[in-house]
Amino acid sequence: MSTTLSWKDTFHSYLDKRLLWVFMLACSSGFPWVLIGSNMSGWLKDAGLTRAAIGYFGSVFTVYAFNFLWAPLIDRVKLPLLYPLLGQRRSWIFLCQAFILVFTLLIAGTHPATNLMMTSMLALGIAIASATQDIAIDAYRIDTFPRQQTSKLPQAAAMAVIGWWTGYSLPGYFAFMNADSMGWNGVYYGMAVVVGVLMLFTLFVGEPVTERETLQKQAENKYNKVLKSKMMTFLSVTVIEPFWDFFKRNGVQVALTILLFVFLFKIGEAFLGRMSIVFYKEIGFSNEQIGHYSKLIGWGATIFFTLLGSVFNVKFGIVRGLMIGGTAMAASNLMFAWIAHVGPNEHLFLATILVDNFTTAFSTVAFVSFLTLLTGSAFSATQYALLASLGNLGRTTLASFSGQLIDILNDWSTFFIITALMVIPSLIMLYSLRHFFDHVSDKHRSKAKVKREKS
Repeated sequence: MSTTLSWKDTFHSYLDKRLLWVFMLACSSGFPWVLIGSNMSGWLKDAGLTRAAIGYFGSVFTVYAFNFLWAPLIDRVKLPLLYPLLGQRRSWIFLCQAFILVFTLLIAGTHPATNLMMTSMLALGIAIASATQDIAIDAYRIDTFPRQQTSKLPQAAAMAVIGWWTGYSLPGYFAFMNADSMGWNGVYYGMAVVVGVLMLFTLFVGEPVTERETLQKQAENKYNKVLKSKMMTFLSVTVIEPFWDFFKRNGVQVALTILLFVFLFKIGEAFLGRMSIVFYKEIGFSNEQIGHYSKLIGWGATIFFTLLGSVFNVKFGIVRGLMIGGTAMAASNLMFAWIAHVGPNEHLFLATILVDNFTTAFSTVAFVSFLTLLTGSAFSATQYALLASLGNLGRTTLASFSGQLIDILNDWSTFFIITALMVIPSLIMLYSLRHFFDHVSDKHRSKAKVKREKS
């Protein structure tokens, strides 16, 4: 479904300073995935751990799949001292960053080859703090650009994706470029400095103004009339209402189909991503080549293709963007099968990185916009966390077996072909929901138009 924005208005709308704030906080969201993701995979590989062990180590990411369990706290609990200074969203973000800083400094003093358990526990601490931070950062973006601003959703999603990949790729580039000269322990001390910079970002951005507390108060009044208990009312509004509201607005059948789609959509990409660094190293690429192509060039390609994808989604609709992005995402995985057949060819590596970043960026912008469209204003943190955690459940829990799968297959080409096929079921479900989302988008645009006319 196309929007009424002209091309000129579309490009001009990217000058909104709130998009810069979303970008800055999204950098904080992507960075921990360097600490316990690609950097750690490189460190573990250099330390001599097996592919299966590296795959299982990635199980620490499982906490991202369950962060919806404590997401209601981020919506409802006001942190002492920090809340009066920073507000609801930024106070939680800043607290989580402080924990990430401490765990990063501690992990820099360990060595996984001799103390894998300690390294794993510290990585788990970073994952828990990061997963909690993500709830607040996603809620910040949704509060800043609510779903009624339909044309803004892909733009905010684009800034979130660009910020995430900037926080992930640039530090990862410097890590791999310097890992051989200064060692992984030195790299992680440098990563602690990055956390400090990200904490300054949090102090710089502005807290969004919302009707969240008013809407939550209305829900409290409704429950209080029935329960006659402040404690039971608080628990009901905090824990039950966000999930009840989601199913009530969408209907049970559609809601369940949406949840299953979200679970399945990124699984193939996750299987590939978990083993990509291991694959690069085994096929014959050096740390410097991985840093240059996968991190630096990949980051630049992601920024360009994310902006391109957001413009497409603003003009032509989120569902079309998801269909195209998902199809291209599956096709791009076949490029890795080509590398596995040819060997460490730098030109093919570059082409694969460009294609992979195009498809990842394009599909992710549509996916984030899609999830935002489904959230309510009163419980944005909880509802988005529920949806995002389902996507993470497929990406983290099932992808933990990626190393074991490649060991069983003992063939990288077959592995990548299988990951390409994993997206097909989710695309079938998305196609069945296309009319529902056209209706939702039209409804939100109509509400926004009425609101503008009244003001």
